[in-house]
Amino acid sequence: MFRKSVLIFSCLMVLTSFCGFHTRWTVPALASDTIGPDYSLLMEGDYIISPYDELIRHISEEEGHDWRLISAMAYHESRFRSHLVSPRGARGLMQVMPSVARQFGVPVELIADPQINVRLANQLLSSIVDALQMSENTPARDRMSIMLACYNSGLGHVRDARRLARRDGRNPDSWDTVLDYLSLKALPEYYESELVRCGRFTGCGMTQAYVDDVLEYYHEYCKRAGR
Repeated sequence: MFRKSVLIFSCLMVLTSFCGFHTRWTVPALASDTIGPDYSLLMEGDYIISPYDELIRHISEEEGHDWRLISAMAYHESRFRSHLVSPRGARGLMQVMPSVARQFGVPVELIADPQINVRLANQLLSSIVDALQMSENTPARDRMSIMLACYNSGLGHVRDARRLARRDGRNPDSWDTVLDYLSLKALPEYYESELVRCGRFTGCGMTQAYVDDVLEYYHEYCKRAGR
């Protein structure tokens, strides 16, 4: 009887191990799934923020961005899961959309690769900064918040909000002002203006939460890591 129990237990262990391995690598990566740890040889304590510290630092510094901010975005976007795929098709650590890959001439099938994914996100942020042309005197909080809002909701909606702000004599480089007008873009008297190119916007609450969350992570990461 004892030998029979041991044999059954052994068979169950083998079956469980096989099924666990099989599931780990073949289940599609939707928004809540984790498929296989990336950089699994790095254990907690071998890095400051994530196993991707050196990768994110190297690429971000080359592109002129604070690697701790990029890490904060990566945490919010994917919890550092490089195989994550959202229902909308965003992929990888930074949840890069296929349209962004096409914008920078990268084959869509490559965008989940961490190096390419982080590079594309940095390049997108650089293009956002260039397009916004904010004043050099813009405070860092406003600059980062507006940039993050563009990453989350799209450059077009933020540019609409800034145009409306200028029309009304308000500061387009103030995050609080931009946030006000992003909210107002849900109303016909605003989104039907000739200054608005991207139409109605109803995602202001989500964008505000995104910006607040990423900046909270960023400030925490600044305490952990020096430049």
